[in-house]
Amino acid sequence: MSRRGWPAWAKPTELIDLLRLALPIAVSRASMMLMVLTDTIVLGRNAPEELPYILNSWLPVGVTLGLSMGLLLGVSVITAELSGRGEESQSGRVFRRGFWLSIGFGSLMTAIIYFLAHAIFAPFSFSQDIKTGSATATQILALGLIAHMVAHAAGSYLEALRRPIIVSVILYVGVLANLIFDLAFVAGWWCMPALGADGVAIATSGSRWFIMVLLLGCVLWFTPGFKTSIAGPVGEGVRQIKLGIGLAISNVAEWGGFNSTFLVASTISGFAASVYGMSIHAVGFTFMLFLGLGTATSVRIAEGVGRSDITRAVNASRLGLAACLLLGALMAIGMFGYNDALATLFVGHEQNFEGRALQPILAQMIALAALVVIFDGLQGVCSMASRAQGLIWLPSIIHLGSYFLVMIPATIILGVMMERGVQGMIEGVIIASALAGLAQLAALEWAITRTKKGLAEAPSESLI
Repeated sequence: MSRRGWPAWAKPTELIDLLRLALPIAVSRASMMLMVLTDTIVLGRNAPEELPYILNSWLPVGVTLGLSMGLLLGVSVITAELSGRGEESQSGRVFRRGFWLSIGFGSLMTAIIYFLAHAIFAPFSFSQDIKTGSATATQILALGLIAHMVAHAAGSYLEALRRPIIVSVILYVGVLANLIFDLAFVAGWWCMPALGADGVAIATSGSRWFIMVLLLGCVLWFTPGFKTSIAGPVGEGVRQIKLGIGLAISNVAEWGGFNSTFLVASTISGFAASVYGMSIHAVGFTFMLFLGLGTATSVRIAEGVGRSDITRAVNASRLGLAACLLLGALMAIGMFGYNDALATLFVGHEQNFEGRALQPILAQMIALAALVVIFDGLQGVCSMASRAQGLIWLPSIIHLGSYFLVMIPATIILGVMMERGVQGMIEGVIIASALAGLAQLAALEWAITRTKKGLAEAPSESLI
């Protein structure tokens, strides 16, 4: 009787290859949320009453960034395909398209958001202080949009060429710069003015420009990004944009949905907005790890597609899913078991807001939010793996349905109408995340089946 061996996708060589690519990317993605956590912690310990300002400001800015990151997906996918075929030297044209798209789209959105910031928050029912503070922080954050977009294009390009460690190092230098800016402009160290939420916005925009300069220098030095390359095949530029449209829509749905719930929390009270925002940021940090895993999985799938190796693409999908489930379980257990310590990172035990202690309630909400982690990571990794196999629109439809049609109404009903406050809002997020995760898993299984049958002949085509 023969022993049954490991599945092909679970071979040690496959796992090592995934970890070699995923760990640096995950560390890089975690740095993005680490900046946000740093901002939230420093602001929470110095001016917690202004936390709703910066949380609300991420609605227009975050949605724009999510849209741009989707549109720039083609930089990563097409570069990985060229690299898989041994044509890395011709990938410069792909990066330059992403670079100029970032400059053009970033300039347009910076102007729109800056001049419409006050009008964006005018219709909402929360206090005038929150409206004004949110609008001012939004204007400052808008000044960093171009830098964020260009940096994302450069980082994606370097990662697709399997140089993720360079990106990780630079992003963590950026985390340090962001912390220094926070301590200066939020905490008022070194005789600088303590500017509260505006200081957070200054730190964020300033660190983005710093990171952009460093990443562009690495593209110039280590890659053919700025070197002359032959013209690509007809339609490559259109395909590069088309690849990211589905992800752009998904990002708008997910980021817009989550950031809209911050506004819902603000209508309950400033206390509710602060506790809810910190709880969701704890979840957001773990999601950056899944985003790194999803990016690495999609790169490995795209390499298989570029080589016309369907088996490699399918194995990469399977391994990415297994790693996602394991990581999700570990992260959820960690959040639940260390909820009190995590809450203490954000606020001190003695801190009060609106006459109520922040830390005990925040600890309870972080424990509840641990349920979000498993499903949120699942939907992120599965949707990216599906897109790398050519399933573009179905993941976007799932995101729109889950986050706009389910999550926002659920948080309003449970948090506001049923007066369950922050707990009700997090329960609404759990419901929407579970729906998104399970639906994206089903979509990935269909994508894998389709790939096995040889229907996914080009990653830019979709049946939905």
